[in-house]
Amino acid sequence: MKKRNGKVVRILDAAVKAESNYEFQKAKRFYKKIVEQYPKSPEEYIARERIKDMDALSIEKRTYKRIDKNAKRILTEIGMDVSSSPELMEILMQADAIDLESETALFIPLREDYVEEMLDIAPEDFEEDPGENSFGTGATPPFLHCPGREKIMPANREEFEEICKAARDFRDTIGIFSLPVATDKSISAFECAKLMAKYFPDLKMTYAKNFSDEDMKFFKNKEDWVDGTSLITTMTYMPTMVDSFIRSCKNSHTLLLLDLTIAGSTGPASPEALLTQVHAQVLFMIILAQTINPGVTCIHGGIPDVLGSGGDLDYSDPGQPLINSAMARLNMWVSGFPSAQSGGSTSIIDDIPAAVEESELSRNTLREYGVHILRHALGALGSLNYFSLDKFIQDCNRERESRKIMWETRHNHIVPLYFPEDKRVIRGIREIIAKGGAKNADHTLNNIDSFNKWHSVVAEASYKKDYFPNLRDTVKAHRNKKFRRVADELHESQLAQTRERIWEVDPEYGIDS
Repeated sequence: MKKRNGKVVRILDAAVKAESNYEFQKAKRFYKKIVEQYPKSPEEYIARERIKDMDALSIEKRTYKRIDKNAKRILTEIGMDVSSSPELMEILMQADAIDLESETALFIPLREDYVEEMLDIAPEDFEEDPGENSFGTGATPPFLHCPGREKIMPANREEFEEICKAARDFRDTIGIFSLPVATDKSISAFECAKLMAKYFPDLKMTYAKNFSDEDMKFFKNKEDWVDGTSLITTMTYMPTMVDSFIRSCKNSHTLLLLDLTIAGSTGPASPEALLTQVHAQVLFMIILAQTINPGVTCIHGGIPDVLGSGGDLDYSDPGQPLINSAMARLNMWVSGFPSAQSGGSTSIIDDIPAAVEESELSRNTLREYGVHILRHALGALGSLNYFSLDKFIQDCNRERESRKIMWETRHNHIVPLYFPEDKRVIRGIREIIAKGGAKNADHTLNNIDSFNKWHSVVAEASYKKDYFPNLRDTVKAHRNKKFRRVADELHESQLAQTRERIWEVDPEYGIDS
């Protein structure tokens, strides 16, 4: 058997390594060398296919760099509305963090050098990092979905422990065991955490807001625990979160800094402007956390959300996995912060088989484009309002199968996401602030269909080149549904034309049928 040319293999390996490091133009140079020097080789076929993708990925990375830059501009040129909080203002004033000479700011602007200084000291990794495409539970849905139960209720102690036992059985599958569901008064938040620790030894996440000061000592120096907290939304602080945010910054080993901003509602409608606002708000929380406790590990929990056609948060919308993949790429490719997004769920409530199916498609979409840590992917339904133990077990079993398929067809190529550009981000965000919300802004009206257009581009690209043919995903499902609808419409049109021709010959055709 003829041996493969060792040199061309080494060049291909170098190209793939550069691509894996997000150095797309460097990878392109290696691929071009293969095409020029080794025509008709198997490697030449792969290289030729990858060259165009390198340009698309380079453009995408450039957009993420612009988002990162503009997010910092928001912090220094516009600012966050924290002036009404004496506690936050005292922290910032004592650190000399505020740009007192700014003439453009609408709120409280930060000094540019202070922004860079605080972001530089924030760790870019953590001990218990489960790695890329780590899916888990989360969102703390307020209700436990139980078939046959008439009253909608949170979980009790016994039900919560049953969920923890199930998580133990799927330790190989769960990347993060985030507090899966709200509980009633039969069990405290701290007791929930102890049950989670009893059954699941890997990365866990809870909300320490309702913990006592004594309870907080349980998490001291524990690297397998993440404390989820938040402070900023719609460019302003949440008064009820100030004390708990500061306490978590002082006492927790690792923070998950959460931001849930919805396109066209609490944030801009265009994907790029939405990510810019989300990123700016999370960066502000990271900077504040480093000011309070220098060196504390911060996970970027930016969760951009989309509205469905009914005007409500919709985890069945095909844009949901795409925008969260983009958020993860921004952090993995550019900012360097650990990242935890949302996806792999559904808006379906009472049809568990359909909910399981739709969640699998969403997870596979996120897997194909790549994320870091992903919460809400196992067990959640009803757009994060419910948790189902039955669905959780089925999700975990499906996830095992999908991971197996992924490993069998695994390659190290990165798939372009064709993230849409918006050159009016800063202007649009200023307009939204001036007009009191996204719903009143021209920027929103001008980008009302931007997510649908983006999804169409991704769907068309996936039709031309399928990187993971054995994995079913959201993009393919919606694309196939659209093709079926077009085919049905064409079929009906052809039938109508046939009937018209028959009626011309036999006017009584169809009267009795």
